[in-house]
Amino acid sequence: MLLKDRVAIVTGGAKGIGRAIALAFAREGCDVVVNAMHIEGAEKVAGEIKALGRKSIAIACDVANTKAVNDMVARTVKEFGKIDILVNNAGGVAGDAKIEATTDEAWNRVIAVNLTGQFLMCRAVIPWMRKNGYGKIINVSSMGAIHPPAPIVHYHAAKGGVLGLTTNLALELAKEHITVNAILPGPIKSEFFTEMFKGKSEAEANAFFKMLDAKVPMNRMGMPDEVAGVALFLASDMSSYVTGQSVNVGGGLPLSPLDG
Repeated sequence: MLLKDRVAIVTGGAKGIGRAIALAFAREGCDVVVNAMHIEGAEKVAGEIKALGRKSIAIACDVANTKAVNDMVARTVKEFGKIDILVNNAGGVAGDAKIEATTDEAWNRVIAVNLTGQFLMCRAVIPWMRKNGYGKIINVSSMGAIHPPAPIVHYHAAKGGVLGLTTNLALELAKEHITVNAILPGPIKSEFFTEMFKGKSEAEANAFFKMLDAKVPMNRMGMPDEVAGVALFLASDMSSYVTGQSVNVGGGLPLSPLDG
């Protein structure tokens, strides 16, 4: 098993990419703390992990809240005695946001959830990784950080900031056996899009997905498990000499497919 007896925290772990990562880790022998904003979703995934024979606890908290983050890390250490792996996957976006339409409130909240939350999680976890002389941090950014598909200024700015956070921490921690890498998912078929199309017709959703498929060089959207496979590599000792890297998981994006 690639992660035998490791302990991981996966934020935003109740659905989509986060759920896929949490389950992939558990299948490889990892105990997982599943974080989400709402306890019901986190508990469901924690139950799936336990069914695989691993330990898991569900913790509902806002990763943009310093006290909540510190409490979650303290509870993890109390329960499992250590933290080997951190996956910063929690995030969200409040619709399209061109610059003039972006309010202060929307900017601050999206930056808080997508960037500040990753900083707070890293700051809380790193002392425990230093203590153990080992750690794997995986920050989930977005293809939009380098190749925006639409003007969503607050979200893409936050995800760009994640890349800066990743390289800075990788440099700072390189001599301490703690690696820090980022994943940049492209269009992934998950609950993110399901929620986007609430109240709209199936035809509208299918037309949108067909358009996305055509933009990807591999001519299809990705699945959460395909992101989880990359996370598993970065969380395991197979990537022991990899740090400060950003891995695109986008079916060839940002390459542009040829017409015809």
